[in-house]
Amino acid sequence: MSEHRAGVTAIPRRIVGTVIDGLMARRARLPRWVVSLMEGVAKRPGRPVSRLIAFALGGTRATHRPPVTEVPERPVRVYIAPTNYSGQGYLWARALEAERTDVGARNLSVQLPGGFGFPADRDVPLPVQNLSRPWQTAELAAVRRFTHVLIEAERSLFGGLLNWDVAREVRALQLAGVSVALLSHGTDLRSPERHRSLTPWSPYGKDERQDAMLQADADRNAALIEALGLPLFVSTPDLLLDAPAGVWCPVVIDVERWSARHAPLERARPVVLHVPSSAATKGTHLIEPVMQRLHDEGLVEYRRVSGVAADEMPARVGEADIVLDQFRIGSYGVAACEALAAGRVVVGHVLPQVREAVRAATGTELPITEATPDTLESVLREIVADRTGSRALAAEGERFVRRVHSGGFSAQTLLSAWIDVAAEHGHDSGPGRHV
Repeated sequence: MSEHRAGVTAIPRRIVGTVIDGLMARRARLPRWVVSLMEGVAKRPGRPVSRLIAFALGGTRATHRPPVTEVPERPVRVYIAPTNYSGQGYLWARALEAERTDVGARNLSVQLPGGFGFPADRDVPLPVQNLSRPWQTAELAAVRRFTHVLIEAERSLFGGLLNWDVAREVRALQLAGVSVALLSHGTDLRSPERHRSLTPWSPYGKDERQDAMLQADADRNAALIEALGLPLFVSTPDLLLDAPAGVWCPVVIDVERWSARHAPLERARPVVLHVPSSAATKGTHLIEPVMQRLHDEGLVEYRRVSGVAADEMPARVGEADIVLDQFRIGSYGVAACEALAAGRVVVGHVLPQVREAVRAATGTELPITEATPDTLESVLREIVADRTGSRALAAEGERFVRRVHSGGFSAQTLLSAWIDVAAEHGHDSGPGRHV
């Protein structure tokens, strides 16, 4: 009788899992509120609906225990988890190891169905992280042997083991003598309400349901950060507007992989490239009327690229002269850094406060040409008219990325603002013992 019930239960579970897996794989074409609901499984995994979905996704895999994270044999051992957005957790780990021989770093990435599959030291499926008690117990035992833990996006590390309670996870690690810090990536901390006051081009304010969900997440995470009192890092400088006490830890790219063969703006009709990973957030619909007009006029050749394999992107970017980044968030990230590394002229909307934060941290100006949807046409005409000056700016962009976004700057930031200071305080970074 029990075997019959188990078999009946497994059938709908497989069906539900297949449906959800298909939706996640096609999430780029789904309404924003549907995507947010599905991503809520990772953001708020302790909710009953999230547990149900995770169970459906996992099938019997949730009872298995995949390998846990390897603990490096170094005096300083750093663990970075669990989101690995754009592979940044992995790249920060590599940067730390390259910076100092006494540091061993590992990252863990919790995998959603339909995810991008960025490199990671250890992948774990979401259902296993959420539901597998054997894996959770073993991973916690391994992580307690690290000296430092960097928690990304205020997400749970050990799922249901401690009831998805990040504060409890932090205390469990601190009781083992581990120093813990936090790192915010973007929507986990960015307040839609605050952002709307910063730029008229903000993507927030059009979808009340989406904004309410994002605002609730940001408020919840801000309260957690305040309560924990841990060192806080942010991956993009605009997040310092939401967390003034935070420290900017720049995103990292493989500079050599993006190096281009030819200088920009040498052909009569420059190629202008736009790669909207998220058209609504990038502001594609705001700039394409301008670009179509300039393309038809013959001033530039406009290319919009989407659905291209990651391995092909360096060549696509290297073929362009000018790269249009984003025009709504008011900051810059991995895509802009990749275009700068390729020696392209990068154009986008960057808030004055963000430029000042970059200047304060690096001592140099951010080499991204400022433009809004209203000024884009005149800015592009100036770039094409002043090719010598534009090529000089592109060369400055290459130098900037090599110095700030190749890994060393980020590793030094983590070491000086947290890891080395925490070591002086006996690895205790809990409330009342700020580092």
